[in-house]
Amino acid sequence: MRRHEGIAGLVSLALLLAPAAAASQTTAVELAAKLSPAQRQIYEDYRRAREAFEAKLRAYWTRVDAKRDARRAKHMLAQALSADDYVPEQPPKYAGPELPAEIAKIIGEVLPPVPARPLPDVNDFLAAAKAHYGFVPTPTTELDFKRRYAREALAAGLSKDQVLRIYALETGGQGTHDMQSGINPVTKQGRPISSALGYAQLLNGNSVSELVKHGTSFQQRLLKMAAEPGLPPARVAALREKAAVLRRMLRAARSVPNEWAAHVRLGGTVSGLGIHALNLDADVGPWLQVLKLKGLKEAAETAGRGQLSGAEIELMNLAGPRTGLEMMTPLGRTMPTANFFSEGGYYRNTIVREKTAAELLAALEQRMEANLKKPGAVEFAQVFDELARR
Repeated sequence: MRRHEGIAGLVSLALLLAPAAAASQTTAVELAAKLSPAQRQIYEDYRRAREAFEAKLRAYWTRVDAKRDARRAKHMLAQALSADDYVPEQPPKYAGPELPAEIAKIIGEVLPPVPARPLPDVNDFLAAAKAHYGFVPTPTTELDFKRRYAREALAAGLSKDQVLRIYALETGGQGTHDMQSGINPVTKQGRPISSALGYAQLLNGNSVSELVKHGTSFQQRLLKMAAEPGLPPARVAALREKAAVLRRMLRAARSVPNEWAAHVRLGGTVSGLGIHALNLDADVGPWLQVLKLKGLKEAAETAGRGQLSGAEIELMNLAGPRTGLEMMTPLGRTMPTANFFSEGGYYRNTIVREKTAAELLAALEQRMEANLKKPGAVEFAQVFDELARR
């Protein structure tokens, strides 16, 4: 390989791995000086293979997105779906040469990866709630939160089995009410991988959406609680103040279009992060999460599916209500899961990958069964049994 060809290849490498740094010719020259001719050849082979694979992968996901848009249009027109409306193959997998560790190390030294911007965590939600709304969630014990949650679930028509299985899947069977996705609920170690929070792992966009739907009834319920006789004055004042906070939060939530994309955008702002902190509140948190699950159940009933297993409700929770129902149809069950998720969502959720919808349902069931034996799930089951005895 001639020297100028090696430098051109290394410029391509920089473009692939670190676009901002790659614009520098100095960086390319530095890489060329550090790699031997044999190493540059290995890299060139790797780069060509990766570029060919990436082109194939982009074409696959472009096709998936187009098919999904077409199905969405058919759904709006109440038209039946056929096998031609799906991509029948699983996503392509890279099968070319790998970059040896010693070469990857050299590249990493010259072009260190840009650290990912950390996602907001529970402390950020709490800080935003206090700063933006003057709101501090009412604390309680884990056991009491489970009792409140179970009472709300039963009153909403959800079964013990449905709630426990969703909890077992979403939290690994040991999650706490303040558990965030990516943080181990026992060791408290890790880093957030999404805004998902609580027993049902609501995203910040979900919190905004549920507040838009139910915020007025939440306010009324808090004021009704405050009017109950015999409450200590401090509790009465706290409930009334919480109702006022909800009124301010609801005003913010309704300041954007009532659609998912707008709720997600708001959820990522300080205002939305503060709303998300409602999940941590002893009074409102159980209502918020249970009503999200109840909404999935009602969507299924409207679509003619009156009896759902915990795994089926979880599928709707994971993929979205309409998409989850589509995955449960005889045709949808046979199709690769890539048809039903965004590219990012597909690769973030390891349980989703390289399966059909039917295989994903089976995998959800299997993981739920295993996690139902974990301490948190066992305690939750005992809470439901205690309520049944009463």
